[in-house]
Amino acid sequence: MSGLTGHWAADARFAYYGDLFSQAGAQGAGDGLSDADDELIAQLMLEVVDAQLAEHALDGKPQDSRRLRVLRHARAQLAPVGAGQGIGSGGRRGLNALTTLMSVPGLRWFGERISAQATFTIVGQVARYLNRAEPDARGATLDHRIRERVSACLAHDGPTIVIAHSLGTVVTLETLHAHRGPVPLLVTLGSPLGVRTAVLPRTRPQPVRAPESVGRWLNFWDRDDVIAARPRLEEFVRPNSGLVLPVSRRVDSDGAWVHPAAKYLAQPAVAGPLVEALDILSGR
Repeated sequence: MSGLTGHWAADARFAYYGDLFSQAGAQGAGDGLSDADDELIAQLMLEVVDAQLAEHALDGKPQDSRRLRVLRHARAQLAPVGAGQGIGSGGRRGLNALTTLMSVPGLRWFGERISAQATFTIVGQVARYLNRAEPDARGATLDHRIRERVSACLAHDGPTIVIAHSLGTVVTLETLHAHRGPVPLLVTLGSPLGVRTAVLPRTRPQPVRAPESVGRWLNFWDRDDVIAARPRLEEFVRPNSGLVLPVSRRVDSDGAWVHPAAKYLAQPAVAGPLVEALDILSGR
């Protein structure tokens, strides 16, 4: 971030809430995932796989036969014909499908050195946030506590430029609806907001719209980012009273795994508007 601010009079803050997923009292055994979380993960993964299969169908290029076979096999694991929905079935389907998907480098969800079980737990953070359970001693659910962390990083007496990534785009959108300070620029990276069965209908408030505090919203996605299953957020997000809508722009990063925030921030198309917004705020 210091490379973007260039030592200007800008206060850079990072909202960290990873520790909240491992605090005592979490649901489930070991990984904090409940049966409801497992089922939501399976739904999320099914839509991601379907989006990848649709991309293959529309590509018009020679198919990568191995990748296509893996995607089809993973879909069959996630939605087996005639299978029952017993307790834990979502977890088994999701973990089996992740193991299948991670056999192809281009489909590794969180890098080269992480196991399917660990990846499942990371993806499960999205489900745990959206299932809005796990209250603490004061009754504050996990999602509420996470939004508190993000809200604490926002300037309440001046403008804030906000960069959000992955699950953070959902958290940030919900947090900004309660934020009264101006947000001249919101940048979302690799957002799963468009996952229409597992994420979009569970995002609050409904219908999903741009927060009133946001003056401009840029959404960046990479074609090879499997998390951004429906990347063009302007197709389903409603405008705020200032008619602000997300503007989605595609970037292309190198490597087998393009989802990390660092990959997006290294793109001139992403860094450029951020520097421009900082210039304006600093009076340059």
